[in-house]
Amino acid sequence: MNAPLAEEFLTLQEIYQAARRNLSPGPWAYLMGGAETETTVRRNRQALDEIAFRPRVLRDVSRINSEATFLGQRARLPVMLAPIGGLESIVEGGAASAARAAAQFGVPQMLSSVCKPGLEDTAKANALRFFQLYVRGDTAWVDDYVRRARDHGYRAFCYTVDVAMYSRRERDLVGRFVKPWRADAAAGAKFQSALSWDEVKRFKDNYDLPLIIKGIATAEDAEIAVQHGVEVVYVSNHGGRQLDHGLGSVAVLPQVVKAVAGRAEVWVDGGFMRGTDVVKAIALGAKAVGIGRLCGLGLAAAGVPGLVRTLQILEDEIRICLGLLGVTSYAELTAQHLAAAPAVQEPGTFSAFPLLGNPG
Repeated sequence: MNAPLAEEFLTLQEIYQAARRNLSPGPWAYLMGGAETETTVRRNRQALDEIAFRPRVLRDVSRINSEATFLGQRARLPVMLAPIGGLESIVEGGAASAARAAAQFGVPQMLSSVCKPGLEDTAKANALRFFQLYVRGDTAWVDDYVRRARDHGYRAFCYTVDVAMYSRRERDLVGRFVKPWRADAAAGAKFQSALSWDEVKRFKDNYDLPLIIKGIATAEDAEIAVQHGVEVVYVSNHGGRQLDHGLGSVAVLPQVVKAVAGRAEVWVDGGFMRGTDVVKAIALGAKAVGIGRLCGLGLAAAGVPGLVRTLQILEDEIRICLGLLGVTSYAELTAQHLAAAPAVQEPGTFSAFPLLGNPG
């Protein structure tokens, strides 16, 4: 990281401010918005904001290890870049730029199948990579993606399962922002809406790639997922961009962790903006946390260096949080380090950045 950029961005709030200046209204609304009333977006933050810490003191925290391992891959943090469609509307180079930042810092990227420049070109930029598919075709179409992902070194394959219907994202609609893949989504809607557990079984019967099911929001579906042998149960409500009036992801996390009972890894995303957010999820049993909007903000702020700087600040926040809780690694974190408490900010995407006032 060059010194001028490190001096320009001392906080994540400054990353946000730069991203807001740089993005035009359409891409900004796409990145930050949600479905209909955006209640699920707010509940993602509310669920995080209503968790307080119970720190322990007089522990030797002079050496803190904030590295992590998930799906057998070592990473600098228990964080990955969550799949975002259309990153090319946010930063030149799209997914490949995100991959370069992930590689420079040392965390994985999950590539969305609706993000340019596609899986082959993006694979060249980061060794730690997973692939996420929106189903837009028949089994032969899916199998082609699986083979291409495997042949290009993606460490796991992911089905996103909370998109049986494409939601009404009203910020996009009001702003008349037409996403580049919308026509493709409309043409393939019948395949996504027909996706079922039969496809999960078919995948497990035919491929040895680890399988991630993204979009789990109940203990019941988590149990079905592990019965099908999936390696990762990914708790997500699509960042509040699909079903309106859903529960916050971290509110669902404990019931999913209990249902999985160690038979698979549990990952989570939805509203994670600060290092303290990440620590809360790990204390509740998550193995990894996906960052979506925060990734987009870093890229919009200053491209690849901006995302690297975002991850550096996130790392600082995580390490400070661990030390002040009296632990030196994630293995020492438990739910006993957490307590329920009233939120002190009005919940929303930006309640993680209170010094900004009301950014909209």
